[in-house]
Amino acid sequence: MSRLSAPMLASLRSGRDFHEMSLAHRVRISQAPLVITVALLCLIFATLLPEILTRPLFQTGLALLAVITVTTAVVPWDRLWYPSYWILPILDFAAIGFLYAGSIGLALGIYLLAIFPVFWLSWSRVSAAGARILSFLGPLAIVWNPVFASEFPVTGQRLAAPILGPLVTLAVAVTVTVMRRDMADQQAALAAKDEQLENALRQSTERSELLDGVLNAIDVGVLVVGATGAAVHKNSAMEGLDDRLRPPGREHTQEADLLFFAADRTTALPPDGRPIARAMQGESFQDVLLWAGPPENQVALSCSARILRNEHGFHGAVIAFHDITALADALRAKDDFVSSVSHELRTPLTSIMGYLDLAQDEAEDLGLTGAIPHAISVAQRNSERLLLLVSDLLAAASGSVSVDARPVAVAELISTSLRAAAPRAAAAGVELTTSCAPTLAVQADPVRLAQVLDNLLSNAIKYSPDGGTVTVSAWTDGTCTCLEVRDTGMGMNEKDQKELFTKFFRTGAVRQAGIPGAGLGLAISKNIVEAHGGTITLVSEPGVGSAFTVSLPHAPSLTPITAL
Repeated sequence: MSRLSAPMLASLRSGRDFHEMSLAHRVRISQAPLVITVALLCLIFATLLPEILTRPLFQTGLALLAVITVTTAVVPWDRLWYPSYWILPILDFAAIGFLYAGSIGLALGIYLLAIFPVFWLSWSRVSAAGARILSFLGPLAIVWNPVFASEFPVTGQRLAAPILGPLVTLAVAVTVTVMRRDMADQQAALAAKDEQLENALRQSTERSELLDGVLNAIDVGVLVVGATGAAVHKNSAMEGLDDRLRPPGREHTQEADLLFFAADRTTALPPDGRPIARAMQGESFQDVLLWAGPPENQVALSCSARILRNEHGFHGAVIAFHDITALADALRAKDDFVSSVSHELRTPLTSIMGYLDLAQDEAEDLGLTGAIPHAISVAQRNSERLLLLVSDLLAAASGSVSVDARPVAVAELISTSLRAAAPRAAAAGVELTTSCAPTLAVQADPVRLAQVLDNLLSNAIKYSPDGGTVTVSAWTDGTCTCLEVRDTGMGMNEKDQKELFTKFFRTGAVRQAGIPGAGLGLAISKNIVEAHGGTITLVSEPGVGSAFTVSLPHAPSLTPITAL
C-alpha cells in the first residue's frame, strides 16, 4: 500500500489490502479522493474566490456530491447486484459537471476532477469496454454541456477546444484497465505459486515427519553431518549411543573426545581414524568394526558412511552406527565353544588312534588278510582326518596352521581318496570316475591336499542324493596343476555360490533336504589352497551339478593358513 492509502485505510478501520476488502469498503474508499479534493478546493475558494461558492450551479454540484457520498456509506452494496455501484461514478460525472459549469469565468480546470470517477470505473472488474466508453463520454458531457447551454451558437471550434480533456481521460482509462488486467494476472499467478509453495511445504513437512518416524523406528544410530562436520540430524538411537560413548561426567563433547577403540578393545582410535573424521576426508566405508564406550560397558559398532555432494562439491555425510555387541559376544562364545569342544575331542581321538595302531600291529603280526585289516586301515585314516579337522577347528578359533610342502603323486592321491570314498558312493548310488596322468606330480602338503580332495569328494557324494556321477580329474596347463571334482547333483544358485566358502554356511536347499554337515569343509579347503598360493573356483547350476577346480602353482609360495 502507498503512503497516502495507508492512513486512509487506517481511518476506515481496515488494515487489509484493497482487493481483500468488501465491496462496501471499496466503494467508500473509491469515493474518498474526489470528496477530499473538492473539500480542499472549497477551502481555497472560500479564501481566494468566495464568489464561486455562491453560484447556484456550483452549490448544486456540492449538494449532489454530498448525496452521492452519503449514499456510498448507507447503501448495503454487498447485497446488491455487483455492477449496481457503477451508478455512483456516473453520478460523480454529473456532480463534476455542475461544479465545472458553476466555476466558468472564475476557476479553470475543474473538469479535471473527472479523473477520479475515470479511475474508479477503469479499476473496477465490471466491464473494461464500458469503463472506456464512460470515461470518454462522461468528461465529454462535462466540457460540452456549457457549450450547448450557452447563448452563443455552437461551432466546431467551440466543440473542439475542450476535446483534449475527454481524450486524456480515455487514454487514462485504457491505461488503467490494461494495468488492472495485468495486475490481476500477476495476482492470479502469485496465488497459484503460493498454493504450489504451500503444497510443496506441506509435502516436505509430511516427508520430513515420515523420515523422522522411519529413522526413529530403526535400531541403527543415524547421524547426518554438514560440510563442517557439525551434526545436522540425529535419530533417537543415535542420541542414545551418544550418551554411552561420552566419557563419564562430560555432557558436551567432540568426536575426538568420544571413547572409540580398535578391534582389540584397548587401542584408542586416533582422531583422524574416527568415523566422522574419515567421512570429512571424503571417504565412504562399509561395516567397519570398532568398540566404543568405557571399558566396563563397551559396545561393538558396525560403522558405515556415505558422502553427500551437491553442485558445489562435498556437502556432508550420513554415518550409521549399528550396535552388534550381541553378535560379537555370540561369535566370541562360539569360538570359545569350538575351542573347548575341540580340546575335549582331542583326548578320546588320540586314544582311539592309539588302539587302532595296536590293532593294526597285531593284525600284521598275526598275518591277517581280508576285510579286517582293510577296515582297521580305513578307520585309522578317518581318525587321522577327524583329528586334523579338530586341529583345524582349533586353528579357526585361535590361530593359524602351517603346511609342509613336498612332491606329491597326484594320481596316487586321487586313488587313495576314491578308495576311501567308495563305500559312501556305493551307498548313495553314485559312480566314481577319474581322469589323471599317472606321472602328474605337484609340490604340496600331501596331508592337507588329501584333506581338500576328501572334502570335495565328500560334498560331491553327499549333495548327489539321487545318484549320479562324480568325476575327479587332474591336469597341468604349464603354470599350474589343476584338480577338478565334478558332480551331477543338486547344484546351487548364484546367491548361494557367493557365500559358499563362508564359515558355517549351508544353502537353503541343503537345509531343506536335511543333509547333515557343519559348513566348515569348504572354508577350510579354501584356506588350505590359498596357503599353497593357489585358488579354488566353482561353476554350478541348480539341478545340473557343480564343478570345483583347485589350481596350484608349480612352485608355490607357501603362506601360513590364517584363522577362518
